[in-house]
Amino acid sequence: MPATCVIGLQWGDEAKGKIVDLLSADFEMVVRYQGGANAGHTVVIDGKKYAVSLVPSGIFHPGVQCIITGGAVIHPPRLLDEIKRLRSQGIEVGSNLLISDRAHVIFPWHTETERVHDALRCPEKSIGTTMRGIGPCYQDKAGRQQAIRIGDLYRSNLKERIAEIATEKNMMLAALSNGSPFTPLDADAIYQEFSGYAKELEPYIGDSTKILLDAIDEDRRILFEGAQGALLDIDHGTFPFVTSSNSSGAGISSGSGVPGKRLDKIIGVLKAYNTRVGGGPFPTELDNELGDQIRTQGNEFGTVTGRPRRCGWFDAVAARYSARVSGADCLAISLLDVLSGLPEVSICTAYDIRGKKVTDFPSHVDDLADAKPILETVPGWDVDLTKMRSAEELPASAMDYLKRLEDCIGRPIEIVSVGPDREQTMFLTSSYA
Repeated sequence: MPATCVIGLQWGDEAKGKIVDLLSADFEMVVRYQGGANAGHTVVIDGKKYAVSLVPSGIFHPGVQCIITGGAVIHPPRLLDEIKRLRSQGIEVGSNLLISDRAHVIFPWHTETERVHDALRCPEKSIGTTMRGIGPCYQDKAGRQQAIRIGDLYRSNLKERIAEIATEKNMMLAALSNGSPFTPLDADAIYQEFSGYAKELEPYIGDSTKILLDAIDEDRRILFEGAQGALLDIDHGTFPFVTSSNSSGAGISSGSGVPGKRLDKIIGVLKAYNTRVGGGPFPTELDNELGDQIRTQGNEFGTVTGRPRRCGWFDAVAARYSARVSGADCLAISLLDVLSGLPEVSICTAYDIRGKKVTDFPSHVDDLADAKPILETVPGWDVDLTKMRSAEELPASAMDYLKRLEDCIGRPIEIVSVGPDREQTMFLTSSYA
């Protein structure tokens, strides 16, 4: 598997970080190709928990080159804080981290724009943003004229660029504030602040596109790490309740610069149930005591924000769609242990949308909002799975559940996780030996 990608196939939080960490030892490079610090990947090693937002999860393996490509957006102080935190935990971060000079920079005007826009919206229309300026940064990237990339921080005209953009942003923010108290952006202060960040980041900066294309030509082993999940993809997800980048398999090439035909394997990661953070339709949501029980047992609270996640039954309609749009070759199922103790477990195999049975995932959010899950119920299991290390140890009902997921999605399950630690993992095929 010279070039492999790990992608979440739900609304994020599928435990991708654990899977990437598990596989990283067999790769030379681990690549984060989209998103920003709104992602939160948790890795547990010998009972000790580590959290990363921008730094690839391969950072915990000495000798692995970690790369953040131009498809990502970077808030320099958050990235520097993350680097310092990892170092304080004994993790080496130095020449093993490379940041693309093409990555776009999140500035104070991006976070302020997000704050002002959110204040103008009715709460019921909120899309659940993390308020980290990521959406506005991607908007400026698409608009081009007000975008600043990492490489631009080292150009002689940076002060002029910041002053020009800050002037235009102040005019926009003043208008949006509509008479409310408003503190104008200080261009000189921003220039001084970000010049300091640029100096700290300079040892890490390089041309990730060239490095990755050279590595592909040399058949080096590269692991691509997706952020968020395929159902949050800006083009192929539950728009507008999505992230601002291509978080499905569609984003691998655009974010990294590596042609899709050079990828050898895509692993889709799915929880054994479904969760969602923030707004947007969620057909299988359990807004009741059972949903609360799953949330508690699964510790379903955001790595980055701490927000409680909405929980529900596994949605096979959505999973089949996201597996297809992401080009998943196989599946990794996480948090199977969370379902232990339930007498029955349900799988959504179709939707009822205004009286019509639908087996394809809707393209419009209004249709998904009207979807009622058609559930198939299977026997549960009352056995602790967390100490099991092979499929042969699993109770028959748990194996039957996994086989039913395979049938519904049309992809084989190759990895099963039964706890957060590295050791709490089962590999169902010898290809990971």
